[in-house]
Amino acid sequence: MAFASILRKSATSLVPLAGRLARVQRNYCYAPFSAALNRAFVSQKPSQSTFPRSLDFSTSANVKKPSSDESLLRVIESEIQSAEESEDNGLIEGVPSDFPFKIEDQPGFQAITLTREYNGETIKVEVNMPDLVNGEENEDVDDDDNGKAYQSSLPLVATVSKNSGLSLEFSCVAFADEISIDGLAIRNPNTEDQVVYEGPDFQDLDVNLQKSFHKYLEVRGIKPSTTNFLHEYMINKDRQEHLMWLTKLKKFVEA
Repeated sequence: MAFASILRKSATSLVPLAGRLARVQRNYCYAPFSAALNRAFVSQKPSQSTFPRSLDFSTSANVKKPSSDESLLRVIESEIQSAEESEDNGLIEGVPSDFPFKIEDQPGFQAITLTREYNGETIKVEVNMPDLVNGEENEDVDDDDNGKAYQSSLPLVATVSKNSGLSLEFSCVAFADEISIDGLAIRNPNTEDQVVYEGPDFQDLDVNLQKSFHKYLEVRGIKPSTTNFLHEYMINKDRQEHLMWLTKLKKFVEA
């Protein structure tokens, strides 16, 4: 009985030991297989060196301009050179000391604005680019209106405003030593959206009335001595604006 009891205890104590040994043996058997499997997976991972690098495409690559663009640039540069030489030869002196208006001249615009105050009135004159006449054009023009067709002219609009808001607007054309009034209208800021009667054609007015309106403008500074200077001033401005335009055009074609 005692021997059987000892034998059962020994068997019982050996069972856990046998189980641990079996687990160790299984782990030992699986370890080489697991390591081999891991090596297989690692060998199948894509390597950075196995793929070609992506090609670099640049949108800023210099593209050769067409020959027509290069030819255009050469012509523009030639025009700029001619304009610069013309500007140097056409420079005018400063504004005369007795010039009655303040000049507002913004680069890039084709018109200038003159302003002054006179006996409680506000006088504003908008002067546009001159209409130049050269010798070739004279051959095709009939001699009419006392030879004015042969002369360069300067269009302008003179407005005389009262404190009440009413204004008198003159549409004029200035020739050498002479100002021609083409139209006359009374402006009311409260009726700008309405069609108003602007009076008869200026040339249909009585001659004495026409002369009186010329005198009316003269005492307010709109006279031949003023417009003669403005004619030279606007010719010079036209040269400057032309040169600025050519320069901007060149930059655009070069871009």
